[in-house]
Amino acid sequence: MEEKTKIIVCGAAGKMGSLIIKLAIENKDKFEVKSGIEYKGHPIAGKLNQQGIPISDSLSDVISGDEVVIDFSTPDSAIKHLEICIDKNIPFVTGVTGFSNDQMMSLKKASSYIPVFYSPNMSIGVNLFFEIIRFSADLLKEYEIEISEVHHNLKKDAPSGTAKKIADIICQVSRRDVEKVVKYGREGITGARTFEEIGIHSLRLGDIVGEHYVYFGGKGEIIELSHRCYNREAFASGALKAASFLKNKPAGFYNMQNLIEEVTNV
Repeated sequence: MEEKTKIIVCGAAGKMGSLIIKLAIENKDKFEVKSGIEYKGHPIAGKLNQQGIPISDSLSDVISGDEVVIDFSTPDSAIKHLEICIDKNIPFVTGVTGFSNDQMMSLKKASSYIPVFYSPNMSIGVNLFFEIIRFSADLLKEYEIEISEVHHNLKKDAPSGTAKKIADIICQVSRRDVEKVVKYGREGITGARTFEEIGIHSLRLGDIVGEHYVYFGGKGEIIELSHRCYNREAFASGALKAASFLKNKPAGFYNMQNLIEEVTNV
């Protein structure tokens, strides 16, 4: 019988954190939730949540050495938790979006010491969507490209980490400099778009979990690729798969592509 993956969930009272805990408890033959983490002063800190999981405001106090930390808190909090994981030699999984360039460098630097798993979107489906985009961008080199994303009105960062990832993939395939060609929306007299330009457009409304669209425009036709997520279980399930994947890995920087390759033996 496979050994259970023991997890500590940071951002435990948030939408993603609470759902990860719920799914882990429902899969108790595969996972054990050791603790949840919330910020100092949070109403649930120092108490049990609805599933009876203890919620602490100190990650270092609850680590015993055999867990995987799953972090869905905030960029600043995630980096603080990352530093504790380095000190305690604990694998670290995060799906937090909105990291600054310096914070991303901290994640990559940490992977020299511990296994770090980062994905701005933990859905297996959307990561397969990335591969479809990679293939399409290589095939449709003569087409103009635009990206749009739609999320709920409480999302704090824009564009989404997933949209940025899509732009990165397209730029890698087409050998463009993402810093030079990506345009975040348009306003005023912008002039005709250049062929190299990639527009990213963000919509925020209602309670939409996440939708991403990529448009390839040629003469007389448009090809549209889309991925729509209707609930967060796809993300939470992916985060748990990432924790299981990471628990016995050596130090390194891992992502969903690594997980999918291992599962499919590609």
